[in-house]
Amino acid sequence: MVEFTRRNLMASSVAAALGASVAGVGQAADPDDPNTPRAPLVRGELKRFSTTAFGAEVTGPFVFDDGSLLYSLQHPDRENPAPYDKAAIGYFSGFQFSFDGENDFDELSTPETNEERRAVRSAAGDYEILARERDAIDGGSELLGVPQTPGGTNITSDQFSGSKYADAGYTPDCNQFVATNDAGTEGYLFTNWEASPGNVSRIPLSQGDDGSWEADLENALNLANTDALRDLGGTRINCYGDLSPWNTMLSAEENYAHPRVSLTATVSDIVEKGTGEGLRGAHEFWNRPNPTEIQAAVDDYYDDSWFVQSYWAVAGVELLAYYLGAEPVDQSGDDNDLTPIGDVYPNPYRYGYIVDFREPAAETPEPVKYYVMGRAAWECPDVQSDERTVYLASDGDSKGIYKFVADEPIPSYDDPMDLAGTLYAPLVTNDDEAAAAPPADVDLEFEWLKLGHATNAEVAEWIAEYDDVTQADYLRTHTDWSEGDEVTADLLEAADREVVENGNRDYVTDEEIVEWGKQYEWYGPDEVSDDLRHVPFLETRAAAKEIGATIEFNKAEGIDSVDGAEPGDDVYFGISELNDDMSNDTGELQLQRVDGGVVYRAELESDYNVSTLEPVIVGPDASDPAAVADDALINVDNLAVMDDGRVLCCEDADQFGRSYKNDCLYVYTPEDDDRGHGNDPDGDDADNPGRSDDAPGRENGGSGDGDSPGRGNGNGN
Repeated sequence: MVEFTRRNLMASSVAAALGASVAGVGQAADPDDPNTPRAPLVRGELKRFSTTAFGAEVTGPFVFDDGSLLYSLQHPDRENPAPYDKAAIGYFSGFQFSFDGENDFDELSTPETNEERRAVRSAAGDYEILARERDAIDGGSELLGVPQTPGGTNITSDQFSGSKYADAGYTPDCNQFVATNDAGTEGYLFTNWEASPGNVSRIPLSQGDDGSWEADLENALNLANTDALRDLGGTRINCYGDLSPWNTMLSAEENYAHPRVSLTATVSDIVEKGTGEGLRGAHEFWNRPNPTEIQAAVDDYYDDSWFVQSYWAVAGVELLAYYLGAEPVDQSGDDNDLTPIGDVYPNPYRYGYIVDFREPAAETPEPVKYYVMGRAAWECPDVQSDERTVYLASDGDSKGIYKFVADEPIPSYDDPMDLAGTLYAPLVTNDDEAAAAPPADVDLEFEWLKLGHATNAEVAEWIAEYDDVTQADYLRTHTDWSEGDEVTADLLEAADREVVENGNRDYVTDEEIVEWGKQYEWYGPDEVSDDLRHVPFLETRAAAKEIGATIEFNKAEGIDSVDGAEPGDDVYFGISELNDDMSNDTGELQLQRVDGGVVYRAELESDYNVSTLEPVIVGPDASDPAAVADDALINVDNLAVMDDGRVLCCEDADQFGRSYKNDCLYVYTPEDDDRGHGNDPDGDDADNPGRSDDAPGRENGGSGDGDSPGRGNGNGN
C-alpha cells in the first residue's frame, strides 16, 4: 500500500527529477541482489488480466455475484490523460468471471506505448469509472474521500498546514459490496481511503438489466464525518479489509506509526543498553510538535544516526487532531510552527485496529473497533467460517502475521464490547531448514504463541487512560517547560534527547513491556499481573518481540480464503518482499532473498488453525531482466480468492527490470504441478524464457551488460 519508506522517498525524488518520461524506462539492477534459484516460479497458472495507469496501484479488487470485477485506481500520476489522472473506483463492463475455474479470458499483453502505460487496460471489458476523488456527494455537502473538521471544513492541504500522509481523496483502497437484495444487484459499496485522517465511504450501487452498474453519489456518505466514527477518534490509513461472514465491511487501519523500536530491536535491547539511541521507532515521537521532523532531528543530534522506523508515518497526525476538533496552531507558513497542540490530540492507542461497520444499511452504520485483536499496521483480516478465527497481516519491515480466536462466534455477542478472545503471534520453527534451500523449495512451519486474553471492553478501558495526552505533554513531561513558555529549538532538542534515552513517559513505558515479558516467561501469559495485561494489546509488536515471536516478516500483505472455507481448504498469505530482516543475518529468519516477494498458502486444519506456509508463487529477483520480470508477479499486495478457488493477485510493485512501469492484476489458478510463464518444476531454467544463460541480461552466467533490456548500468546478479 502507500508506504513512504526512506527507499521510496529517494525513488520518488529521482522520478520527479526525471519527469514524466520515466514511464517505461528500465530500472538499474541492484548489484547485491542474488540470482535466487527457482525465482520466479508459479505452481499453477498466472495470467495478467489488467495493467493500471502509470503511477497507480491496483487496490481493492471485488468480484460481484455475477462475476463483474471492480477495483480502485489509487494515486495515479497527475500527468496521465483524463480520466486516469485522478483516483477513481471503477468496474470492467462487458466481462464477468465464469466461476468455473476455466480460462475465461486471454492474457493481456504488456503495455508497449506511452498511451497504453497511462491508461487502465484489461484482457476483457472496459474500465468504467463509478466515482472519482472529490466528487460531490451527500447532496453536495461533502467531497468523496475527504474528512472534515467537526465544523464542516474540508481537511485538505489548501486549508491546513502541516505534514500529510496523502492527499485527501487520492488513495481509495479496499472495496466491499454489501448487497441489500437477494439478487445481489442493489446495495452499498464501502471503500477505504488510505490517509490520515482515514475514511471509509459508503456509495449506493445498483445494477441495470443490461448488467451495467451505477453509483448514486447524491446519497453517498463519508463515514469519517459521522458522529459515530468521530466519537471513536476516527481512523488512520484505512488500507485493505474484507467482507465478514456476517456481511459487513471490515476495514483495516494500517497505522504504520506503531513501532516503538526499529526493525529487529526489542525493548529489552534498549533497557540492557541503557539508552534508546540507535533503536527508537516512530511511536515514541507521536505527540512531538511537528513529529515527522524527528528523523532530520536525530540526524542532526547524533554523529551515529539511525533510521527511526516509520517516522514518515506520523505524517497527518496533526491533521487528525484538527479532525477531532483541535484549534489549529499558526497556519501562516507551509508547516506548523513549534507551538504545541495542547487542547485536543489523538491517542495513539486508538489507531491500528480492525473496524467493523455493523448495520451497514442503516442511516448511519455502527462502527466497532476490535481492540482485542491487537494493534498494528493491519493490511487486512481474514475471518474464517467458524466466525471465531481471524488471521491478520501487519504491513511494513520486521512485522508479523497474527491470529485471534474469539471465545464464541463474533456476531453472537449482543454487545460487541463483550467480545472476548485470545491473541497469538507466530514462531517459525524450521528457520534452519528454511535458510538452507531457496524459498520456492521450502515450507515455513510455525506454531502460535499466546500473547494474552481479554475482552474488547477491557482493552477500551486501557486505551482511554491515554486520551488526554497532547503535544504540550511531550514538552512538559520531558523538560522543565511550562504552559506559556516559549518553545525553542533547543528546548525541543532536550525533549527529543530525553525520549531517545528513556522513552516517552506519556505512554506505555519500556519498563512495563520488559516486566510483562519477564512475568510471561516466569508464569505464562495467563498469570501476568493485572496491571500489565494491557501490554500485548496496546503494544502488540513490542510484546511479541519480547517473547521471541517471529516478527521479521517484510511487508505482510493480503490474506484471503474462499468464502465459507472449511478445514481442508486453503488460506493465501502474500509477503510482498522476502528481503531485509527476512534474509539478512540480524534476525532468526535468514531466508534466501527474493525481492519480488512470495505468495504462500496454508491448509486449514480441523480447528481452523494453520501451521504450514507453502510457497505457490515466487517473484523475481530485483536484478532479473525484462524477459523475466515482465510476466512475473512483483510485490504482491491485495489478494482476493474467488468462488472457484482462483486468486486475484494485485501488485504494489517496485517494477525492477520490467520494460514497463505499471502495476498489474494477475489471476492465479492453482494446480498440482509447477507451470506458468516457463517455470520448470525440476528447477532447470534452460527452457524458461529469460532465465537461461543466453537470455538477455544473463550473459556469462548472469553478469549482464549495458545493452540488456531493463539493465541500464550493466550490473548483474
